[in-house]
Amino acid sequence: MAPSHEALRLGHSGGGSLAQCLQDAFSLPALSTSVAEARRRVLARLREWGIGEEVRDNAELIVSELFTNAVRHTSSERVCCEVRAVGLRLRLEVTDQGCARTEPMARPVTVDQEGGRGLMLVEALSDSWGVRPAEDGRGRAVWAHLS
Repeated sequence: MAPSHEALRLGHSGGGSLAQCLQDAFSLPALSTSVAEARRRVLARLREWGIGEEVRDNAELIVSELFTNAVRHTSSERVCCEVRAVGLRLRLEVTDQGCARTEPMARPVTVDQEGGRGLMLVEALSDSWGVRPAEDGRGRAVWAHLS
């Protein structure tokens, strides 16, 4: 994971042109109180990178939902968050340590239900989102792309 002070990285894209890639990653204890800290960190980084207000607002909601799901629905001790901006695309990814009973998916809910709308919100605010196994084989990463 790249510490915040190493957030700026430059890399080559296809065709030999230089593309700017900004990234940051952090992990926090899997506690409900960490959700607000994750939102704060992501917003601060996006402001620093000059990302527009609408995208920042959408990213804040998405990170909040993904981080909350990782805390509530897994037996993780820590939750990791990665933010990456490459060109005109922003990628948000939240990785847990596993042990969830089911794979995250947007489900229809009734008006009376108190929860269950988080991934529907992620789906509505992002260009695309999905789930993949964590790189270490434990847990999973839920990601979302925004333009």
